[in-house]
Amino acid sequence: MKELVHIGTNPSAKPDLQRLLHEVALGDQEAFAAVYDTVAGSVLGVARAVLRDRAQSEEVAQDVLVEVWRTAPRYQPERGSALNWILTLAHRRAVDRVRSVEAAAARDTRAALLDHQPAYDEVTEQVESRLEQEQVRRCLRTLTELQRQSVTLAYYRGLTYREVAEALALPLGTVKTRLRDGLIRLRDCLGVTA
Repeated sequence: MKELVHIGTNPSAKPDLQRLLHEVALGDQEAFAAVYDTVAGSVLGVARAVLRDRAQSEEVAQDVLVEVWRTAPRYQPERGSALNWILTLAHRRAVDRVRSVEAAAARDTRAALLDHQPAYDEVTEQVESRLEQEQVRRCLRTLTELQRQSVTLAYYRGLTYREVAEALALPLGTVKTRLRDGLIRLRDCLGVTA
């Protein structure tokens, strides 16, 4: 078992925090230094238990000790010990920090989601493209079977007139006529002006 060695003050002589807080409330800086030395480790421990981040825990501990300096007149001994009052301040401040960090993360997430939504113009273009595609499909249904096959092979599959004629086993002149008639009907159906 290790033996603790204390240098300086007598460890058995614990300061009276209640009395020290009363003096801090009156503006006594030396009393505050004694309160600080007595509770700083415990305050940091509470903050670390809640936050789990050393840097944030140190910030919270510093904030709490500044708050003890400012609000010492509010301490009411009849409601609990001075140490419990200070550690309650530490716990509340640490929980507030967790909530603040979580809220900031949620705001960042919402902002990132908004940034990833397509712009209005993109959505409009997609809608217009779909409407145009549907209109083309509707107009293709108005063609005769031979016209529809000829247009589909030539313009959707990229075949030449000769390849369309071979695929449909028709004379080249017939395919050209059907394509021309089909395209005229599509143009009229789609409302395209030449």
